[in-house]
Amino acid sequence: PEAEQWLVAALTDAAEGPRPGGSVLAVIGGRGGAGASVFAAAVAVTAVREGSRALLVDCDPLGGGLDLVLGAEDLGGLRWPGVGVEGGRVPAAALHAALPSPRVGRREGELGVLSCDRSTHGPTPAAVRAVVEAGRRAGDTVVCDLPRYPTDAAVAALSVADLVALVVPADVRSCAAGARVAARLGQHGRPVRAVVRGPAPGGVDADEVARALGLPLLVAMRPEPGLARALERGEAPPRPRGPLAVAARAVLAEMRAASGARS
Repeated sequence: PEAEQWLVAALTDAAEGPRPGGSVLAVIGGRGGAGASVFAAAVAVTAVREGSRALLVDCDPLGGGLDLVLGAEDLGGLRWPGVGVEGGRVPAAALHAALPSPRVGRREGELGVLSCDRSTHGPTPAAVRAVVEAGRRAGDTVVCDLPRYPTDAAVAALSVADLVALVVPADVRSCAAGARVAARLGQHGRPVRAVVRGPAPGGVDADEVARALGLPLLVAMRPEPGLARALERGEAPPRPRGPLAVAARAVLAEMRAASGARS
């Protein structure tokens, strides 16, 4: 009986087969309305377009649900309140089979979305850690959308992330708010990079924003034409060659590099 956890882990690994290790990205906004949830969804969609299987994990119970960002609110599958995970070893194949999986281009079943629902009940730290580690073991690209306030579940996701992307609009107020978030993120020991989102109504450029945050600049992102209208129609971001996709590819490359260095 003392070997139960070891035995479950061994059987799970044998059932899923050997896979290269996955990588984990945490995305957080520098202020409210920064576009972090949209960017997290765009990174996961872009990963699938590049040939990876992806897991998009919603850690913000007050965010309205990431399934809405992808137009997947009517798809069958479990949301956080229905996922009975409280730690331990979770088979990634079973997890993907239970979750909503919006179609990405011609690829089906490659994007699993674990969203909060329209209640205020979010995941527990143990559940977040178990789900994220399941995706990592299975070789998935795992993208976690985190709230700005430090919930226990958000801290759990940060503790296992290979890279943290802080999304900050290019204006003075966002710099001030984002600097406070960046200081808090620095306490967790994970690499944090700035993703600066245009437009810049006051002429603040991306390098100035990064200096104000005290973070390395990963990518500066131009506005995506028609994005708000597409989201209202339930169309998953991003356009394959738009500014959002370009920024997502830059973040994916940095995350994979950080994952390799951590390994």
